[in-house]
Amino acid sequence: MSAEKPSGRFRRMLDRLSSSQEDLECEELRVDAQASGCTRISDCDDRQIVRVTGTLRTVTLRPRAGVPALEAELFDGTAPLDVVWLGRRSITGIEPGRRLIASGRISLSHGRRVLFNPKYELRPLGQE
Repeated sequence: MSAEKPSGRFRRMLDRLSSSQEDLECEELRVDAQASGCTRISDCDDRQIVRVTGTLRTVTLRPRAGVPALEAELFDGTAPLDVVWLGRRSITGIEPGRRLIASGRISLSHGRRVLFNPKYELRPLGQE
């Protein structure tokens, strides 16, 4: 991922052609987060109330202290965020590849950003 934007039209086209698929997807997610007015995950601090958006990369059922917990990794092109719904085994629509907007208070756990029991909106399937 390049730090600076290319200046000319030809340079932008050449940069786009030489970028990997992952770089292009990350750029698309960053643009989508900015357009939706959400905070970039990389800019989120501990205990901050945020509204973030991105794509769910993984969804797993992982018990916490004997209580079922549905965990998903949300990625917005800048950093990952663990989204955890305590007491849930599954939620309809929460699946890898799905885009969503989540809001709540960020916390740090073992060096990773976590959002527990967030309010969330699933993005329409036609926008993916």
